[in-house]
Amino acid sequence: MDAIKLVENDLSPVNEFPTFGAGDTIIVSYKIKEGNKERIQQFQGVVIQRRNSGANETFTIRKMSGNIGVERIIPLASPFIDKIEVVKHGSVRRARIYYLRERTGKSARIKERKRIAKK
Repeated sequence: MDAIKLVENDLSPVNEFPTFGAGDTIIVSYKIKEGNKERIQQFQGVVIQRRNSGANETFTIRKMSGNIGVERIIPLASPFIDKIEVVKHGSVRRARIYYLRERTGKSARIKERKRIAKK
């Protein structure tokens, strides 16, 4: 198994993205092809989970569009990701915050984790 993972990691493109986890609010700039045109669409939401590692790593991001919850699973090694920006770091106790799906309004809010700037 280790030999397979070594080959996968060598062949997968190495993208430099900021560190983020469950509960963080991020903006993913995603390239979309329509015919022969290409544009960048931004998807802002809360990270519900990160799973797997290496070339197979994916993350699920959730946003509310009107009154409808929209979730998107994005592979981290995707060539269609232009950039990822972390808007705020959330303070959650779990690695997978599926309980957010049933909540709306104030109960769906996540506290912001305070970062101390290093000198």
